[in-house]
Amino acid sequence: MDLNKITSPTLILDKQKCLKNIQSMTEKAKKNNLIFRPHFKTHQSKIIGRWFKDFGVNKITVSSLQMAEYFADEWNDITIAFPANIRQIELINQLASKINLNLTLENIHAIDFLNENLTSKVGYFIKIDAGYRRTGISFDIFLTIDKILNASEKSDKLIFKGFLSHFGNTYSTKNPKEVIEIYNTSSEKLSLLRDHFIDSYPHLIMSTGDTPSCSIIDDFEGIDEIRPGNFVFYDLMQYYIGSCSFDQIAVAMACPVVAKHRNRQEIIVYGGGVHFSKEFIEIDGTKVYGQLVVLNPEGWKKTESDIFLIKVSQEHGTLKVSEDLFKKINIGNLVGIIPIHSCLTANLMKEYITTDHEIIDHL
Repeated sequence: MDLNKITSPTLILDKQKCLKNIQSMTEKAKKNNLIFRPHFKTHQSKIIGRWFKDFGVNKITVSSLQMAEYFADEWNDITIAFPANIRQIELINQLASKINLNLTLENIHAIDFLNENLTSKVGYFIKIDAGYRRTGISFDIFLTIDKILNASEKSDKLIFKGFLSHFGNTYSTKNPKEVIEIYNTSSEKLSLLRDHFIDSYPHLIMSTGDTPSCSIIDDFEGIDEIRPGNFVFYDLMQYYIGSCSFDQIAVAMACPVVAKHRNRQEIIVYGGGVHFSKEFIEIDGTKVYGQLVVLNPEGWKKTESDIFLIKVSQEHGTLKVSEDLFKKINIGNLVGIIPIHSCLTANLMKEYITTDHEIIDHL
């Protein structure tokens, strides 16, 4: 990788780390007899998507109809893990006529609308809230679920596939023990739901997919399908949760140094909220937006002591550094920063440069 050619914030991808992450999660799914339907909202790239095919993956998850449209010429089985937007019925029908499309539904209004307006068969999952409190029907409100199921049976176009949940509250944990506790509590709720409906729907699929659970849990009893996405790159948040090792993180942002302030021992980089997002984690009471790494032609390595990106505005990023590093890092140098949340950073940056200096496309 020729670092001299990088002149502005650039998201660097270590392909070998990425491939190892894909291989590891694929093998875990096979070991547990799980359907592996990785979420592509993290990388949003046809090229990276093809890497999954090399490991036998043939089903994917996306977060929007536009993303499904982007991948539909190479993937035939796509689930949109976001409540169906009925205003996009034209695109729904267009995609459903070409691929095996699964929607996510959670209210009778969407069912009634689709019953009247679908022109092709569509699979659907009912979105279940198992404790995250973002959206979805609570796991124990059987009456509402029954109404949705009964309404969909009036249509020859809607095909019930199962229940879909996201244990997103694992992202606020601080260690693997907390992840395991949330997973166990949430999966027990889904088990109650499964037990209630399995006789009527013996082929229903129980689908879940947060990266912390999928990375840490070894026993997925009662779950049929996993849909993790962030694992393909991982990031600083996942490292501090305990989902991955530091060496598994496959992306780092290359940022030019543009200013130094000795009185504060701060270094200003060209790399702010429009590049990283403004998501942060707290470490010892400090808001952290990324972590400094040392770039080299083969990728990057961790610094001897942890140096953090402590502030971001639109274009600026502020690194609080040691006295020794302040002397070593000069204006015009290029530094690497591991992002807090690789999904948001990748979405903002729109492309990657691999450590082999290959440019990777992005939706």
